[in-house]
Amino acid sequence: MATTAYSFLNIQGSLIGPGGNVNVGAGAGSSEEGITVSMVEEKGDYKVGADGQVMQSLRASNLGHMSIRLLKTSPTNALLMGMYNAQKTNAGLWGQNVLRISDVQRGDVVLGTQMAFTKLPDIVYAKDGNMNEWTFVGNVETLLGSGTPVA
Repeated sequence: MATTAYSFLNIQGSLIGPGGNVNVGAGAGSSEEGITVSMVEEKGDYKVGADGQVMQSLRASNLGHMSIRLLKTSPTNALLMGMYNAQKTNAGLWGQNVLRISDVQRGDVVLGTQMAFTKLPDIVYAKDGNMNEWTFVGNVETLLGSGTPVA
């Protein structure tokens, strides 16, 4: 029987690349905003001719963003900072990350390959602690509910 409950505790995530292998899922010190996956462009487009005929275009691109939001106090920030610093020194190391996120209860799997850091997170020192948002860009493939959920 399928469950209708969701928990971030079921989210597993890993970033593997030059300079590290880092847990970015449950247990990594995620902020309540968690992880977001978004595509850079729409999958298709259309044109309407002068006579009203429609032409559809299917785009090959799977370029997407994956954002990991961590509490300011998460030790994972230091691990990601180390990877960023290592990778920015050599173009041969840039864009070589693999980022995998899965919901083991549902069987969702998101796989990012050729992922590169977009930039350092905005660093905020304020009255209350905040979060650091690490964003990556690269090829993103998504399967919702198509993986192997826990029985």
